[in-house]
Amino acid sequence: MSSEIRRVLVAGAGGETGREILKRLRDTDLTVKAMTRSPAKERDLTNQGADEVIVGDLLDPADASRAVADCDVVLCAIGSKPGPKMIFGGELVDGTGVENLVHAAVAADVDRFVFESAIGVGDSREKMPAPFRALLRNNLNAKNHAEAVLRTSPLTYTIIRPGGLTNAPATEDVLVGEGGETVFGRIPRADVARLMVAAPFTAEAENRTFEVVSRDGLRGTARGVVELDWQVPGEETIEIEE
Repeated sequence: MSSEIRRVLVAGAGGETGREILKRLRDTDLTVKAMTRSPAKERDLTNQGADEVIVGDLLDPADASRAVADCDVVLCAIGSKPGPKMIFGGELVDGTGVENLVHAAVAADVDRFVFESAIGVGDSREKMPAPFRALLRNNLNAKNHAEAVLRTSPLTYTIIRPGGLTNAPATEDVLVGEGGETVFGRIPRADVARLMVAAPFTAEAENRTFEVVSRDGLRGTARGVVELDWQVPGEETIEIEE
């Protein structure tokens, strides 16, 4: 599969994780298409290494179709900004937007789809403290719906559920759990980006869902930890030892 990957879409490229993904892709031979909702970010994303920038709203299915055109892989790092919709309900890009992107990717014969979800979604629910679950319930429900849509699609996927995100430098020392209630804590966005970029090139990551935190960000006891040989473009094979 990895030998066929030439063109990558980074959805949510204007966000903090999206920018870290662009940094990881910049020194590879891949052609990178970046998508953002903000026209003001177009020039900056080009400077960050994007070969093409698409300005659009994933809540519009037509924009989703335009974004995935001619792409082999989708790296989806979109997310809603904090606001009333997270508490009181409403259409969120984390749910409907991802659903539109998945359907567009299927129609466009995309090979791989990597989705940044969150610890607290689905069977990892109990790993997020109850007050935060209450505050973010609509957002978590949207991500749970997006995960379900992706799993039932014909796409080869990887779902990455990070803990609390920070802007610290990459540690490259990550605990990867599988099974839901596995790990809890914090992780730099740079570490999440590294795994997302590696996932399409890592056969062991196909059709699996992982919870991830940095080793020094772990809170409590880790369970269900797994080992994978992540294949990062531009790097030698790396093994994250759990």
